[in-house]
Amino acid sequence: MARAAMLAALCVAGLAHAQAPDPAARAYEALRARDYDAAVPLFLQALRDAPARAALRKDLAYTYLKMGETEAARDEFAEVLRLDPSDENAALEYAFLCHETRKTAEARRLFERLRNSPDAAIRAKAAEGFENIDRPLAEGIQRWSEVVAAEPGNFSARLELARLAEQRGLLRLAAENYLNAWRLRPDERSLLVDLGRVLQLDGRDEEAFAPLLAASRGSRPRAAEEAREMLPLRYPYVSEFRQALAFDPQNIELRRELGYLLLEMGWREEAEAEFKIITEQAPKDYLAAAQLGLLLLDRGDREAAVPLLQRALETTDEKLRKTVRTALGLPPEPPPPRREPQPGPREMGERSFRAGYLKDALKYYSAALEADPVDFPVMMRLGQVHNLLRQDEHAIHWFDLARQSPDPALAAEARKAYRNLRPGLARFRTTAWLFPFYSTRWKDVFSYGQVKTDLRLGKLPFRPYVSLRFIGDTRGTTGGALPQYLSESSFILGAGIATASFHGASLWAEAGQAISYLGGRSEGRMLPDYRGGIAFSRAKGQLLGGEAPGWFAETTADGVFISRFNNDFIVYLQNRIGYTPPSLSGLQTQLYANANFTTDVKREYWANFVEFGPGLRFRWEALPPSLVFSVNLLRGVYTNNAGNPRDPNFFELRAGFWYAFSR
Repeated sequence: MARAAMLAALCVAGLAHAQAPDPAARAYEALRARDYDAAVPLFLQALRDAPARAALRKDLAYTYLKMGETEAARDEFAEVLRLDPSDENAALEYAFLCHETRKTAEARRLFERLRNSPDAAIRAKAAEGFENIDRPLAEGIQRWSEVVAAEPGNFSARLELARLAEQRGLLRLAAENYLNAWRLRPDERSLLVDLGRVLQLDGRDEEAFAPLLAASRGSRPRAAEEAREMLPLRYPYVSEFRQALAFDPQNIELRRELGYLLLEMGWREEAEAEFKIITEQAPKDYLAAAQLGLLLLDRGDREAAVPLLQRALETTDEKLRKTVRTALGLPPEPPPPRREPQPGPREMGERSFRAGYLKDALKYYSAALEADPVDFPVMMRLGQVHNLLRQDEHAIHWFDLARQSPDPALAAEARKAYRNLRPGLARFRTTAWLFPFYSTRWKDVFSYGQVKTDLRLGKLPFRPYVSLRFIGDTRGTTGGALPQYLSESSFILGAGIATASFHGASLWAEAGQAISYLGGRSEGRMLPDYRGGIAFSRAKGQLLGGEAPGWFAETTADGVFISRFNNDFIVYLQNRIGYTPPSLSGLQTQLYANANFTTDVKREYWANFVEFGPGLRFRWEALPPSLVFSVNLLRGVYTNNAGNPRDPNFFELRAGFWYAFSR
């Protein structure tokens, strides 16, 4: 009986395991569907279970490439090479990505190695990549070497020569110029990190220790942190402190730490000498003055100690001032008046953000994040501030980080903001929209749609694109003795260019070919199609899907030139004003009044009319945000009736939906 129960339990567990979806398989399914945002976390989940699967990691790298995440793709290819150093295709991809992300030295090293590949295609690409990197580096080194020879004190020339030499692998030349650049500007502590790095790369670890130790105890936190990461985990020896001070004798922080180390070791005379140097180099270093004064007082030299202790009383450090007053035999200070606590940078950032002082908010939020690098609400705020300042390339970085928040609500909000920004910043962007509706006036269903893929060209204010439009209806013609077509009834394949939106307006132009899906048209089944114009939209108030109810107003305007309509230029103006009620059990609605105007330059009767009437839009929260249903009851009046075979006035009920997505 016990065996049967155990066997049944094992069978159930096996079935459960067999039915559990494999994250790698799901990742590839998402990849085939081009849902890259879903594929990436599934790949990462699969790699957590099997981190040594190089093939899986390579596919993740290619997915990042398709998303335009160049640095993430580069890092994944680096892991592929770590797992499989013989994968020359991955090495070639990694080299190109290193070059693209300014890791020039690494790219050059890889291209140089791959020039000897047994694969002729890889060898050719690597040789070309190496030449494209090495030739400009050699020319730059020659040019800046001549400048340095003529002007040895030129800081910029020294720094540029050092960086180019490091990228080309000329490490001794790089070290020489990093050192000379730092001597010209000792406050540039990051140059000590650069010097230590190239010395380590050159195998001169002992020489690298002094500049790295000096940088790690400097006044620049970022340089200090980078230097600590490059130093051994052990604590430095006294001799190493002295070597670093011989290299950087003005480094107060380094000398102070040596002084306290000597005190811990019981070497009071040596410690006293170090603190004496500090008080001479930095008269306002009250901590060193107090420490030296206490040492002198302890060995009975009160005459030399008192001036130092009196100098230390100028400090704002209450604890240090209390220690010094006790040593001098002075009475305690009266307690300071109680002060209200000062707001921190995060609170100041919130105040500035709410008041609309965005640049101040950016400064305070940045300071708050330095104090707490994993403050996800501050990351979200930084993304919002950059977005409001139209700095979307910075905003998407912070939204990306905020997506990792453990707070589900904050993470969801960050994911939404990231998805909204990403299409506009991606190298390739595909958008699609569909607008079918039924008209009682024509007793017909009309459908309009478009699929468009555009290309982002750096920071240029326009994007080239290719497009497939659909314009059609179900009836085809009005019928009768003189039937008229109710729509273009065509697929329109075209290529064009569109500007970025500026204050809600954008320009576009397109050339293509219209392919009719109906036979019997007198003008033929295929026609050239040229169109273009200006599009404008603006909305204010509480829009559909917003967080609160309230009034709203919308205006959309389009001016469109269409060659197939006798080179006509048509202007559409649609206005809506109304109210957005509170959401009811997930149902979101809008009630509004329409005021629409249409006209054209050819004064065609069918293109000159006005429409007024009530409308309703609605959607459910469970549906995609861009899926919206609408019903409009309109009273229309033709403003030009010359050649109009119909009544000058009409009633029309239109009902349909709008759906769009972007990737």
